[in-house]
Amino acid sequence: MTITDPDTYVRGVPYEELARLRRAGPVVRVDDFWAVLGHAEVRRVLRDPAVFSSQLGGTQIRDAADLAYVRRMMLNMDPPEHGRLRGLLTKAFTPRAIAKLTSQIEGWARDLVAAVADRGECDFAAVAADLPLVTLAGVFGVPEQDRRLMYDWSNRVIGYQDAEYAVSSTVSLAEVSDLARAALAVRPSPGPDGSMPDPRTRAGMPDLYAYANALGEYKREHPGDDVMSNLMRHVGDDGGRVSLAEFENLFWLFSVAGNETLRNGLPGGLLALLSHPAEYRRLLADRSLLPSAVEEMLRWWTPVMHFRRTAASDVRLSDVDIAAGDKVVVWFSSANRDPAVFPDPDTFDIGRTPNDHLTFGHGPHFCLGAHLARVQLRAMFDAVLDLLGFVELAGEPVRLRSNFQNGLKSLPIRWAV
Repeated sequence: MTITDPDTYVRGVPYEELARLRRAGPVVRVDDFWAVLGHAEVRRVLRDPAVFSSQLGGTQIRDAADLAYVRRMMLNMDPPEHGRLRGLLTKAFTPRAIAKLTSQIEGWARDLVAAVADRGECDFAAVAADLPLVTLAGVFGVPEQDRRLMYDWSNRVIGYQDAEYAVSSTVSLAEVSDLARAALAVRPSPGPDGSMPDPRTRAGMPDLYAYANALGEYKREHPGDDVMSNLMRHVGDDGGRVSLAEFENLFWLFSVAGNETLRNGLPGGLLALLSHPAEYRRLLADRSLLPSAVEEMLRWWTPVMHFRRTAASDVRLSDVDIAAGDKVVVWFSSANRDPAVFPDPDTFDIGRTPNDHLTFGHGPHFCLGAHLARVQLRAMFDAVLDLLGFVELAGEPVRLRSNFQNGLKSLPIRWAV
């Protein structure tokens, strides 16, 4: 099927095919799952975990090789376990911690853009990739020299369908902390056929888990003023604390999902502007439009294209009977262009309001990092508009081979110096 073939996405998201399917009905059968394509129907699925479970089958279309392991991640939990862990994490994001991160993010973004401003050209995907890395390093209190580890980990997990990203190994032992050297000692290598172990299993990411375990122990014994130190020393109302195993899985979630989504959203947002030069010039002329422009970038590009749920009981959704145990996949790339909600959905309009996109999800699993993602997007585009002005494509963008992440591996741009 076109919408599930990763080769399709090397050429671009198949919006016309998604629209054709959506016109046939907001819930349609595709391969071995129900594709939920309408905005209202996606919201319905996401806000009802009792019927549409994250835990029963995980949140990926393909069945997990190690479902018991996958279920330990917050992303794949249902209430009440999900609420307990999310509540502890929410309390760790104190106003003071968020305020500190916000001011730092603005400085980091400006520094990254200033470093290339005199060149007249760059690969914006490479420049943008560093902002979520330094932000996540700030959240976790990760030593600065170790942040590129998260680049490789997210490549391997999210880019498992892409031959280049699946074997990503850009960090050397000489560059990193002692904490990281021990982890890199167990980093897997490609087998004789060039393949890597399944990154959705614990055995497939031993270096990530070794690092997370060591970092969690260190944070418990030597807490700083970062968000993860807050988390590790927090005691819940029931006297419970975050275990090292829970910290490991939170580290996986943030360092992979929290990194990759924004890393693709930043160059994706710029490509949207480059593809609509009149809107780009409109934004340059009226910077008050930046907040709404960021929301339109998130709708237009939609980094995470879908998530799976599993029906916990028989249910009727938009005149379709879904049986208990069926896969139900909400398709954000379709819902974000549903004409029932977005007038002229295929028009990129930086002043669009309201803009009820579902890029950060909906319901109990609404993205915890949504605020930080918006801060990073605004900070990066503030810096681009200030320091580079009007930029143009300097070559063909290279897309990630993935039916899950709407990714850009390269975005060459140029500007007048």
